[in-house]
Amino acid sequence: MLLDKRLIEESNNHHLAAHKRSYEYIAGGIPDLETVIQKLVAFQVAIPSWALGTGGTRFGRFSGGGEPGNLEQKIEDIGLLHALNQSGGAISLHIPWDIPSNATEIKALATMHDLKFDAVNSNTFQDQADQPLSYKFGSLQHVDKAVRRQAIDHNIEVIRQGEALGSKALTVWLADGSCFPGQLNFRKAWQNTCESLQEIYAALPSDWKIFVEYKAYEPNFYSTTVGDWGQSYLYTSKLGPQAFTLVDLGHHLPNANIEQIVSLLMMEGKLAGFHFNDSKYGDDDLTVGSIDPYQLFLIFNELVEGMDSKGMDHANDLAWMIDASHNVKDPLEDLLQSIEAIMIAYAQALLVDTAALKEAQEVNDVVRAQEILQAAFRTDVRPLVAEARVRSGGALHPLQVFRSLGVRAQLIRERGQVTVATGL
Repeated sequence: MLLDKRLIEESNNHHLAAHKRSYEYIAGGIPDLETVIQKLVAFQVAIPSWALGTGGTRFGRFSGGGEPGNLEQKIEDIGLLHALNQSGGAISLHIPWDIPSNATEIKALATMHDLKFDAVNSNTFQDQADQPLSYKFGSLQHVDKAVRRQAIDHNIEVIRQGEALGSKALTVWLADGSCFPGQLNFRKAWQNTCESLQEIYAALPSDWKIFVEYKAYEPNFYSTTVGDWGQSYLYTSKLGPQAFTLVDLGHHLPNANIEQIVSLLMMEGKLAGFHFNDSKYGDDDLTVGSIDPYQLFLIFNELVEGMDSKGMDHANDLAWMIDASHNVKDPLEDLLQSIEAIMIAYAQALLVDTAALKEAQEVNDVVRAQEILQAAFRTDVRPLVAEARVRSGGALHPLQVFRSLGVRAQLIRERGQVTVATGL
């Protein structure tokens, strides 16, 4: 379904006076206000094609109805999100869950919804119905060269699918590892994986990137072959200048200092970007900012400072993607909340007085440094985010409009109550 922009305008008109008061209150104290607004306008977050349906637990999955049954419907759903918030202007495809039957038609549909294609994602963490060899004991690390060949070929095929859509990056996440001591020769598993990645890297177009994601555990709990940012960095360093480390906020051991990891990877020019989510215990894949919004802000503070120091384009030089599982929420509502949290954290980071912070750091004024950061974090930047959104043609209150228009009910009428999103 397509949202009628007049309905968004009507909603905005109803709230415009209140928004103007809130915006003018905060705007008066922000130096270079227009630069901040324009950066917020330009910032876009990619929505993964696997996030449009209800997620699941190890024990069950509870569909909410109206879920997309094919890639076309997934693009339509992301188009709905983007129409509402004007910050979800890209889609990240997962292959083979979402192989386009006709790339030209799929590109045209995405363009109609003002969407582009971000990184494409390979899948060697589960077996597919028509797959001759199993990944039960790994893929790119497998002791059997034939299994490694199958996994390499799949990744190269994903690159070709992405080329047809205009994507410029491949994301590789490996479930490879071991469940028990003695199961693997760690050194050999690492070497097999590196050699496999080198073959994939050699197939990259000259203007493409490869993102190597890492994860401390799950589904293998004794070891994972790309277990942390250091291992990913080692792979990407050996692969070459088109290889980068992708950070998923849930893929760390408890209490990891993610903002420090981000800073170091950026310093080395090896930070690919993010899979945004939040967690309480592990890779919970919860709504972004729902558990630790201060950590999200601190990460963005390092990002803004690092990107500015390198003269990078905030909107385009790193990859911004969501990777969440909506077990008990409406997936579209959850995604609206996640994007809002990302935009808020980014806006807060843009308000940090970096000159004053550097001065405090140079004289070891710990108290002042904390006050500078928390002053930005405690600023209610929602009017700034809303102003950027409405200037782009979005809704002042996207979630409110989604509910008031009964979007989910309309999707259920169109697609049915008993529907399950493809690929999950």
